[in-house]
Amino acid sequence: MAYHQPVVFFHGGPGAGTSGRDRRYFDPDFFRIILFDQRGAGKSKPHACLKDNTTWDLIKDIEKLRKHLNIEKWQVFGGSWGSTLALAYTQAYAERVTGMVLRGIFLLRKKEIDWFYEGGAATIYPDAWESFRDFIPNEERDNFVVAYGKRLNSNDLRKQKAAAKIWTTWEMMTSHLLPNEGYMRRGQDDLFSLGRYDVCCPMISAWDLHKAWPEADFKVIMDAGHSATEPGITAELVAANEQFKSLYGDNGQF
Repeated sequence: MAYHQPVVFFHGGPGAGTSGRDRRYFDPDFFRIILFDQRGAGKSKPHACLKDNTTWDLIKDIEKLRKHLNIEKWQVFGGSWGSTLALAYTQAYAERVTGMVLRGIFLLRKKEIDWFYEGGAATIYPDAWESFRDFIPNEERDNFVVAYGKRLNSNDLRKQKAAAKIWTTWEMMTSHLLPNEGYMRRGQDDLFSLGRYDVCCPMISAWDLHKAWPEADFKVIMDAGHSATEPGITAELVAANEQFKSLYGDNGQF
């Protein structure tokens, strides 16, 4: 039987989950494609559970998954929050990673969270921001992440759903360079590339990573925003995986 190079897909969010469409970035005749639903996301159970759900819990899960599948080494692929997780996993288990393809770089720094959730991105999307802002009372607007977190963890299911819908709508309305009504209706989030006009994960994060890691190929897609479904980003992600195909030997080694 022909060897298939393992690649594990880390979805964004956190909490977005995976779907069959996430396989399309990889040649199925070459890659063994592993879609990983992180704790509380997708098909993982219990659904939407935050207990024992930290970055380091997820990294332990990834390593357990690798061992369970009897994989010695694999390629990692992640975007947005998935890029954060891919970087953290690779730092912890570099000897288990053959290569990385990242997009929409998010480094989990306070300035990145403040930009998107505390009013920075409102300078570009003031119309979308109003609904996100106005859901929270004036006296709690000094920290929207905390205010929404309180409601998303409320015992009142109606409050949970209302907060989740508004939070998700804000993310969906800012994730494409051009508005994508179908994407917003679904309410899904979903080598190192990003859209020039990525508002969710601004280019400064990818640029900082590029400066710290100049050995990695760095691609800027000039006509794209954040979403991996935008044509320019999709094309570069497929091209990156095709490039890796030419580097692997018969046994998956460089």
